[in-house]
Amino acid sequence: MEEGTLKSPSNSQGTVGATVDYGDADPFQWDTREDCQVRQILDRVADKWSLLVIALLDRRRLRFTELRREIDGISQRMLTVTLRQLERDGLVLRTVHPVVPPRVEYELTPLGGTLHHTIQSLVTWTEQHQGEIAAARTAYDERAAAEEEAESGAGLP
Repeated sequence: MEEGTLKSPSNSQGTVGATVDYGDADPFQWDTREDCQVRQILDRVADKWSLLVIALLDRRRLRFTELRREIDGISQRMLTVTLRQLERDGLVLRTVHPVVPPRVEYELTPLGGTLHHTIQSLVTWTEQHQGEIAAARTAYDERAAAEEEAESGAGLP
């Protein structure tokens, strides 16, 4: 086993120097089966479109067209699917106003608001560490290019 890797999924201190306390919850025991509720929820809330919708709906209501305008690259179909899934999960509330033409607005539910706080923490972390990540990517790309050049120079495929 490589130094610094976990010895078992249930060993939360298996990484060299790690002293992480997860309390009673063991994140290494998440069920990875496709039909697992936790996995399904994580797949939904970690989806890039869901993250953007939840971020945009923080403390405001938006219409479908406003959301579509704000989310660069999302198709009408994908936004529809994303909103329906978030509504089904109880994270977004859809309100249809009885006017002609019908006006539909979306907003976060209280549950969705709690998720927004978590997303904001992730965004803050990303902003704080983007320089380190960019440096790591550059170093990786340079190593990969050097390795590729060494392999091609040695006549390896």
